[in-house]
Amino acid sequence: MRSLQVTADITIREAMVRLDQTAEKCLFIVDANEMLVGTLTDGDVRRAILSGARLDEAIEGRFHRDPLKVTESPGEDRAAIDEQALHIMKAGRVEVIPVVDPTGRVSRYVTWDDLVPEPSRDLRPPLDVPVVIMAGGYGTRLEPFTKVLPKPLIPVHDKPIIEHIIDRFVEHGADDFRLTVNYKSRIIKAYFEDQSPSYRLSFIDEAEPMGTAGSLQFLAGHVHGAVFVTNCDIIINADYRHILAYHREHGHAVTLVGSAVHYEIPYGTCVLNESGSLASIHEKPSYDFLVNTGMYVLDAEMLSVIPATGAYHMTHLIEDVLKAGRTVGVFPISEDAWIDVGQWKEYARATERL
Repeated sequence: MRSLQVTADITIREAMVRLDQTAEKCLFIVDANEMLVGTLTDGDVRRAILSGARLDEAIEGRFHRDPLKVTESPGEDRAAIDEQALHIMKAGRVEVIPVVDPTGRVSRYVTWDDLVPEPSRDLRPPLDVPVVIMAGGYGTRLEPFTKVLPKPLIPVHDKPIIEHIIDRFVEHGADDFRLTVNYKSRIIKAYFEDQSPSYRLSFIDEAEPMGTAGSLQFLAGHVHGAVFVTNCDIIINADYRHILAYHREHGHAVTLVGSAVHYEIPYGTCVLNESGSLASIHEKPSYDFLVNTGMYVLDAEMLSVIPATGAYHMTHLIEDVLKAGRTVGVFPISEDAWIDVGQWKEYARATERL
């Protein structure tokens, strides 16, 4: 309960960390007397970042000051309160409701999962879109292991990277996976043949390396609507249904998942004037960036713009989408929600975080 309560002076970065730590994806904003003054969701944080807010800004002004809630008096029938909360959740399409006492303090909270049996959780539809995993690269950053094994099969604990990726999509209801393969493709195919997975799995063979998006051309006409595309060396801890809903709601041709990264230069940086002498020194400046993680949602109609020959990268596809007058969305996640397993330094961190 305490982990969900924060005050309005915490920063956006701190809020993202707290939201990552809770399965509810909602924080309760309280004042000095622990009275409920608002709620903050991961969607509120995304909108703040996309509107230009810095990660070190306070969440003041970014949260809902008239939150959905129910009031519970001492001795009141808890089942009746829960039924009231469920009605509010259905009407407002939210998944968590704070319960406050008559003074306005949060006494507990109820969630959609608490109140609705598993088969009836229609607020959480399965992820009914194809998932394409780009698994054809050489994995040079993970040499010498990738001299023997293809990068998707490098183990993290008791299973390979690619299974960690697939498992997260399966948890969201995904059932249709397409793997683009080239380097050591027979080893990858043999691995999955031996696994006999419960989900549907097919392979897209590249006769030669075609870049980070070139092989997607083989899907044109075979998939429709939205398609998830992800690199085979990144793991995203987020609600993939929210990413898909964001993509569809805004009508983007492409949506990329961007990690909100904070970087501090550990030195004073020199600013020169026009004559080349020192104008000022910025001591340990820090910067916020949205970094492309390598996960995307694409509209299948955009696959037809990919040329039949030559290397073609995702950056080329994004450029062509923008030239065509379509929009490219960005779905922000926290730095801790992105695990890059494609280089040894990050691989070591991944073994600690998975």
